[in-house]
Amino acid sequence: MGIFSRTRDIIAANVTDLLDKAEDPAKMIRMIILEMEETLVEVRASAARTIADQKEMRRHISRLEKLQESWTEKAELALSKDREDLAKAALTEKQKAADMCDQLGQEIAVLDEALQGSEADIQKLQTKLREARVRQNSLVTRLESANNRTRVREMYNGSKMQDAFSRFDVMERRVDLAEGRADAAGMGEAPPTLEEEIAALRSSDKVEAELVALKKRIAKKG
Repeated sequence: MGIFSRTRDIIAANVTDLLDKAEDPAKMIRMIILEMEETLVEVRASAARTIADQKEMRRHISRLEKLQESWTEKAELALSKDREDLAKAALTEKQKAADMCDQLGQEIAVLDEALQGSEADIQKLQTKLREARVRQNSLVTRLESANNRTRVREMYNGSKMQDAFSRFDVMERRVDLAEGRADAAGMGEAPPTLEEEIAALRSSDKVEAELVALKKRIAKKG
């Protein structure tokens, strides 16, 4: 059984209220859209049949109008031949055709009114359908956002994330130990004494002097 029973029910429906009361809003909006689409197809099909009926009636009226002209000509011919009885009979047939034209014209007017109502209903249904589709897109977006948040929470709180952080802790501990060993290796080394520093200076002077002498010998050879 559908959510709506008539086109008027859809037009008067408050989509927001229906979704607020639904246990499964996503399912409800799909059902609403499906029924709206089906109803829209039915109303359009009915309008199409009405238009076809009007066209057929207008064609019939056109034939009846030609028939009236024909009976008028026949009545004139009968009178020209002093056959008033035949002229009267021809005019009677003409009146029958005219009455039928009037009746068809009235039926077309009724169908026109019905067609205008169908056109108004189609416009209102389309508006409602657009509203429902906007709500559906909003629901889908909200549902995707909620699912993404759930997946993120599960990722942060899950065992895989905990294992990863545990491995990070182990690696950091290894780095700390390596740095500790490097720092410990330099511990206990005494700074150079004053004599050692002066001896180093003397040694440096000797090296400089020998370098200068070497350069001079090379220059003489050249």
